[in-house]
Amino acid sequence: MATFISVPLKKTSEVDLLKPLSKFITSAYPAGEEQAEYLRAVDELNKLRKSALGRPLDKHESSLEILLRYYDQLCAVEPKFPFPELCLTFTWKDAFDKGSLFGGSVKLALASVGYEKTCVLFNIGALASQIASEQNLDNDEGLKASAKFYQMASGAFAHIKDTVLSSLNHEPTMDISPETVGTLSQIMLSQAQEVFVLKATADKMKDAIIAKLANQAADFYGDAFKQCQLKENLPKEVLPVLAAKHCMMQANAELHQSAVANQKKRFGEEIARLQHATELVKTVASRYDEYVNIKDLSDKISRALTAAKKDNDFIYHDRVPEVKDLEHIGKAALVKSTAIQVPLSQKFTDLFEKMVPMQVQQSLSIASSRKADLVNRLVGKLREATNLCNGVLASLNLPAALEDLSGDSVPQSILEKSRAVVQQGGLHSIEQLIKDLPELLQRNREILDESLKMLDDEETTDNELRAKFSQRWNRTPSGDLYKPLRAEGSNFRNVLDKAVQADQVVRERYNTHCEMIALLCKPESELCAAIPSANPANTLQGSEVVNVLKAQLQQLDEVKRNREVLEEEIKAVTFDMTTKFLTALAQDGAINEEALSTTELDTRYGAHTQRVKQNLCAQDDLLAQVQTSHQEFATLKQSNAEANNREEVLKKLASAHDSYVEISSNLKEGTKFYNDLTEILLRFQNKCSDIVFARKTERDELLKELQQSIAREPSAPSFNVPAYQSNTSSPAAGGPTPAPRTVFPLQPQAKAQPPARPPPPNFTSQAASSSTINSQTPASQAPPPASSNPPPVAPPTGPSQAQGPPYPTYQGYPGFCQMPVAYNPYVYGYNMPFMAYQGQGQAGYPGAPPAQQPYPYPQQPPQQQPFYPQQ
Repeated sequence: MATFISVPLKKTSEVDLLKPLSKFITSAYPAGEEQAEYLRAVDELNKLRKSALGRPLDKHESSLEILLRYYDQLCAVEPKFPFPELCLTFTWKDAFDKGSLFGGSVKLALASVGYEKTCVLFNIGALASQIASEQNLDNDEGLKASAKFYQMASGAFAHIKDTVLSSLNHEPTMDISPETVGTLSQIMLSQAQEVFVLKATADKMKDAIIAKLANQAADFYGDAFKQCQLKENLPKEVLPVLAAKHCMMQANAELHQSAVANQKKRFGEEIARLQHATELVKTVASRYDEYVNIKDLSDKISRALTAAKKDNDFIYHDRVPEVKDLEHIGKAALVKSTAIQVPLSQKFTDLFEKMVPMQVQQSLSIASSRKADLVNRLVGKLREATNLCNGVLASLNLPAALEDLSGDSVPQSILEKSRAVVQQGGLHSIEQLIKDLPELLQRNREILDESLKMLDDEETTDNELRAKFSQRWNRTPSGDLYKPLRAEGSNFRNVLDKAVQADQVVRERYNTHCEMIALLCKPESELCAAIPSANPANTLQGSEVVNVLKAQLQQLDEVKRNREVLEEEIKAVTFDMTTKFLTALAQDGAINEEALSTTELDTRYGAHTQRVKQNLCAQDDLLAQVQTSHQEFATLKQSNAEANNREEVLKKLASAHDSYVEISSNLKEGTKFYNDLTEILLRFQNKCSDIVFARKTERDELLKELQQSIAREPSAPSFNVPAYQSNTSSPAAGGPTPAPRTVFPLQPQAKAQPPARPPPPNFTSQAASSSTINSQTPASQAPPPASSNPPPVAPPTGPSQAQGPPYPTYQGYPGFCQMPVAYNPYVYGYNMPFMAYQGQGQAGYPGAPPAQQPYPYPQQPPQQQPFYPQQ
């Protein structure tokens, strides 16, 4: 059966998605059916991750389907949650690093969903390669499935190569580096092409087509070999397999092209191609026999070559050309990497289908702020006009001056104002609100200070560890990570400072009108006694000026009533920009929030803005008329000191009422502001607490890795062990390289039989001739003639046989397993018995040597390197 390379899965640590995602949903969405649905979806997502990554996966399509669904869900959920703020840390181990005695394998922890997606996609490619390698290649369905999964694996690794650096913003582990996944993608593509070669052979297609397919496969394997040899970032067992596959596919192409030559009566070309194929399979048999099975192909080529030579020698006598003079075999690629297009799973259903992406949420938030600014601006203009109108009328003592023509009673408007103040709680309600503000302010300051203190403490610890471990402390500095949070905290601090200034303005205004507000709260009799009396002005009753003023004041009241209705209509306008933002995001890939929001606001509030302008212009005209009429009224009214004192008090009482209403409104808004700010600051505190906790967890893991790394470091400088202390047997130069057949997952091999004992060496000449032996190449191992496409050669994995010890090593009787021998200086105190050379056909266990021929212990040759290792 053909040898195919499969990739091991990456392993991850358990991550709790439930708590941080649920916390975000409860803070971002109001309680209700929508929130409950999203919380259930979060629980399903957490279960899906455990199912995809928290257990061993079978090499079956159902397991791959779970991985595909989880990857699709990650792609769908990534834009809908603020993952950088949630600080979810994902930890993954290197797939090819096996760890050591003192520590675990290399792993990387990042607070990045892009990192999670990359590692999951790596596992998709790895599992697809394992499923492909498990297919039955003896039937058509197995061949088709194998080719499909190899191409899927190639596409997954190619996608990682293109996106890993931008997704991580961090140096990746070796297994997901662009070089490694690029090589893996090429290997998977090569294997897919080889499967098509097998399918074409099984379908008995034309030899010319099979030759092109095989030559393309050889080309793919050659590219993969070059990439693997250049970076050396894959296990060492991969390189010989790629070299062997390159030679085998090239030999296969030459075999089928020789059949094409035979059909065209080019018998010399047929023999030349078969000879080239023979050289290729001999190379594989001599160097890579431990990795691939070449016997069937070798026998097939050998039979074809024997028959071709026989026919040519006895019948055709065609000249056999050189390999370099042969036409190049064409190429035909039937495979390509499967593009990664979400969703990968045909059964995928988004758990958060109704949740809009974060980009849309942010645009909605900004649009809501624009709407609130516009509404506040329009309402502010209306309220400012109302305050201006009340101020002007109070300065003119209207309408109280028209009601106080008798000069000895409380005007009706003042009585109404007094009753309104008493109904709203009077002076006590304002004093209580003013008393509560400092407590609310202090509570918010404490929350903000505690939140920033958590960041400061964690950043201080991070800086201390960074100074201690220097470059080894390779995580993102806390100072850089906390910049957005500190900017947000600074903004909250400025908001609180402005709120303190606003509180001071309200307090000063209260102190200014406190006395008159207290007077308004008194009973009517005390209020009447506090207002100075004046001479009656009955002569003005029924005059034309008084009637005009009353009519103008009624018009002003009507304008103010219309203003209140208009304010309610402005506040009641609602619209949803979600659909427009989603459409823009789908069409353009981005949202021009400003243009879309401005257009919508102009459409919704254009008429209201025009009505506000008309209302303000109408009030300005009426106030001008009132002031003109009041001048006439004041001229007609008898003027004296008592009347002026009385009018001054009435003005102050009217102004005190207006100030009371405004102060009460401001204090209530201030109280609501502080309470709302408390909730916002608590969310900010939770955010700071979460990120600090995540950083502490990351810090503990990094400290643990550093401790393991320090433990793995050698305590003394390394040195080279002399060759004569090595007790490992190595094959002859150019022979097969011993290694396991399976590539990435290493499996134990059957114990090899001990080799035959060597003859006793000639110690007087061995050391002197060792360099000559190493430099010469036996005739049987002469390199094959150069060809137009020489096979790649994998580097040897062990020393050649010429580098063995200068004295014979006892290999033991058959079945005896020799234990490894370390350095032992006391071994020179013993005389080792001479072991007679066992020729072919002799007994298995030698007898004792003759007594008359004692074998002295060999002396160390002068050319041998010193006994003690050199530092």
